[in-house]
Amino acid sequence: MKINDSLFQKLREIVGKSNCSREKEDLACYAYDAAAQVCLPDAVLFPKDAEEISAILKLADAENFPVIPRGAGSGMSGGSVPVRGGAVLVMTRPNRILEIDRNNLIAHAEPGVVTGHFHKAVENEGLFYPPDPASSEFSTLGGNMAECAGGPRAVKYGVTRDYVLGLEVVLPGGDIIHTGVQTAKGVVGYDLTRLLIGSEGTLGVITKMTLRLLPLPESVKTVTAFFDRMETAAETVSEIIRRRIIPRTVEYMDNASIRCAENYLKIGLPTEADALLLIEADGTEAETASAVREIEEICLSQGAMRVEAAKTKADAAKLWKARKAISPALFQYAPDKINEDIVVPRSRIPDMVRKIRALKSESGLFVASFGHAGDGNIHVSVMLDKKNRAELRKAEAVIDELFDYTLELGGTISGEHGIGVTKSPYISKEIGEVELNLMRKIKAVFDPRGILNPGKIFPK
Repeated sequence: MKINDSLFQKLREIVGKSNCSREKEDLACYAYDAAAQVCLPDAVLFPKDAEEISAILKLADAENFPVIPRGAGSGMSGGSVPVRGGAVLVMTRPNRILEIDRNNLIAHAEPGVVTGHFHKAVENEGLFYPPDPASSEFSTLGGNMAECAGGPRAVKYGVTRDYVLGLEVVLPGGDIIHTGVQTAKGVVGYDLTRLLIGSEGTLGVITKMTLRLLPLPESVKTVTAFFDRMETAAETVSEIIRRRIIPRTVEYMDNASIRCAENYLKIGLPTEADALLLIEADGTEAETASAVREIEEICLSQGAMRVEAAKTKADAAKLWKARKAISPALFQYAPDKINEDIVVPRSRIPDMVRKIRALKSESGLFVASFGHAGDGNIHVSVMLDKKNRAELRKAEAVIDELFDYTLELGGTISGEHGIGVTKSPYISKEIGEVELNLMRKIKAVFDPRGILNPGKIFPK
């Protein structure tokens, strides 16, 4: 059902006149995310707390109009796009860090907190929140929860779900529930917290969270290694893990990514290198120094052209700026991008690297690969002009073959971007029909009228 004048007036009474809009300019701002699919909502709402969200969802349930939760709109799979119209629920007003509890190593926060701001706040207290998506300077904790964001540090520390102890959530019918615990252990009943993390806003709207923290590592050191063959770099990653060294991060960039980042930032990256590994170790000063020595030795013994340790924090920050710039910088090569985030077992990274090279050669398209090699999570970007139907068909064929090979290697078609709308046509490649039906039943239990973020995850 579309939101008519009468319904909009009721919504305005809930959130206040200044916190809702039906102006076309405002609707256009919330019609897309980083996946670039555009669908205009009927209204945009900026609720302040769980009580307002509960009232909105009760009205939506009674009147049968869609509600789409949204953080910063940085998602890569169309998860916050209002594909069936309705009201976009912008979750940026509840943005307080409620408490950082140093005694119990936990924090309480609201969903609109920017992830990078949260990192700085807890680090000022000598603590550490490891999940670190590339979008951390603008993505929000609530969006990270919805997608189960990962990032470079996942190789050592895990992903968002590993740091969420409990949640406050508003269900589609308007009920406000509390899940999980504030303690290190807790096994009372089903684990609703883990079910909700990564559910892409289809089961409930997260309004508060209790997060697990760690002590801040004493020392962090950054190493870069350059290779004349991408396969050698991939094999080096496998060798580092085989030697039982678990770095804080192991990022890799192929030649296309290196050239792209250098053209964009001009920081002196060697564009002749076929691949680059960006590796960090952390721990005590002694542990970090020892790990860096071993990593340098392994890289050189495996055939690295050269290995360099960042001398200062500013040098390391430059390298990370280059890594995080790749995705937006790729648009200098084509107007459109299909961006996938496959994951394979670490030992199969060399096989996947060879496959990506073959797909690039066979298709003739510009294909760049980079990502979190330490945990097997490779971002593959196919650049094209989607208005060119021949290019689009080639790109779709590349993605289809890429996903098939990923699953053949024992991997998964999405490590941290979620399914949303862009990957829903492919979900049955990985998830069987019995399992998909079970997921649909879970959705129906939480949201019997299908009002919350409809059209996501499940194939049409």
